[in-house]
Amino acid sequence: MRSFSGLSLPVTALAAVLGLATLGSAVGCAKVNQLKGAKAYKAANAAYQTQDYKKAAELYKAAVEADPDYPDFSPAYFFLGNSLDNLWKPSKKGDPENDKLLGDAVKAYQVAADKLMASPNPDYKKYGKLALQYLVAAYGTDKLNDPGKAEPILQHMIQLDPGDPANYFMLARLYDDAGEPAEAERMYLAAKDARPNDPAVYMSLAAHYNGLGQFDKTIAALEQRADREPDNPEAFQTIASYYWDKANKDSRLRDAEKKDYVLKGIASVDRALKIKPDYAEGMVYKGLLLRLQANLEKDPAKQQQLIKDAISLHDKAEELRKKKAAGA
Repeated sequence: MRSFSGLSLPVTALAAVLGLATLGSAVGCAKVNQLKGAKAYKAANAAYQTQDYKKAAELYKAAVEADPDYPDFSPAYFFLGNSLDNLWKPSKKGDPENDKLLGDAVKAYQVAADKLMASPNPDYKKYGKLALQYLVAAYGTDKLNDPGKAEPILQHMIQLDPGDPANYFMLARLYDDAGEPAEAERMYLAAKDARPNDPAVYMSLAAHYNGLGQFDKTIAALEQRADREPDNPEAFQTIASYYWDKANKDSRLRDAEKKDYVLKGIASVDRALKIKPDYAEGMVYKGLLLRLQANLEKDPAKQQQLIKDAISLHDKAEELRKKKAAGA
């Protein structure tokens, strides 16, 4: 019998060829999907930039569905989530279609965070960080109101970047909203330890204490900030503004206490004006403090002098502002 072995392929060789053909087909199919996805992605970005979030969401969804694991499409998950987030309306809470938008946004943010935070691309990591932040916001009181789900995300964010005070601030506000001021304080103090030279950590800590009515701790935090910025007039003017606010608004204070706060405020704003003599904002607050001092004085002559000095500072501040507005 004539052999056709020279014209046929062994079984193993045939399997290899078929395998290569299948692989080639798969590669070609993947390339087609990537091209389709890239086209949708580009159109989605254009729609997103014009704030056409409905169209953007549809196109971002098409992009990621074309090739869900293609690394270049990973940021699309974040923008898909954000488009859906923007389509959600707080006034329609309880409406199933509206609520689904926020639920789908949360899912997209989570996928975005998982993919982008694991990416070696630093720009993608930034979007991953944003995805986590927006995910936390979605669980906030004005949206899903589920702080229990936001807390572990924030703790994870702190572990990922322990030097970023913003994550501590968000977790602290979460604790404040939940009525846990001691835990909130712990987070603000942790932020201060993480970034001791950042004025924001002291300002946030001061605002926390002030909200609790702990004025001595408020001032202590502001003074710590000023110690870090001895050449910044705004740091000392801020202390003065807190003294003025306390003396002006707290009706429980006795006159002696009010006067003590006023004088401390004046001393602080004088430090600001020593650093920057043409500091208009400092002049305004010193004038306000002098008026409060005048109200607390018994001597009419001293009262009139304090008011006169306050008016002079106000006029000088206005003149400086006009010059600045005119570009002088």
